[in-house]
Amino acid sequence: MERFDVKRGLVKKVSKDGGLAALAGRYFEKVQSDGEQSFSASHGIMTSIEGRYNESGALIVDVTNIPPNFDDPDAVKAAMDARKRWTQFLDEATGYNSKQRGDKAKEWAKKASKAKSGISSAKHFMGMATNLSQDIKEQAEEIIEEIEEALKQGDNTRAAGRAEKLGKLLNP
Repeated sequence: MERFDVKRGLVKKVSKDGGLAALAGRYFEKVQSDGEQSFSASHGIMTSIEGRYNESGALIVDVTNIPPNFDDPDAVKAAMDARKRWTQFLDEATGYNSKQRGDKAKEWAKKASKAKSGISSAKHFMGMATNLSQDIKEQAEEIIEEIEEALKQGDNTRAAGRAEKLGKLLNP
């Protein structure tokens, strides 16, 4: 399962143009609409493609690939065509090109890392500090729980924001 950031406003545009399944239909075979914002399909080496826009506006896709017969030039050519179609679909479904998608993915991962680091730092600091009030410790524990929940739900942006607040609470 992969997650891709989507340009602001693109989900509404895709909805007006027939939804995610209609967009997928321009690139893949056997497209079946699973709702306005989700589809399932296949194409060549991609035996199963399931995609949807989630509540926060990201594109979530799950793709199953089979390797082509590398000894058959036609099979390799068909696989290259399938990859080209996949890239074109992602470009249009996210509003970002390959490099931008990579940059957004790194940014997303960095937010999760920042949140986890914030938790670790806070726990270490609270264990070492001798002059922290019980009220501050309780507030910090609540924020840590919020961060962990946000991470579990895949909301790295919220988790990073809460980690920043945690740092400010403990280091005024």
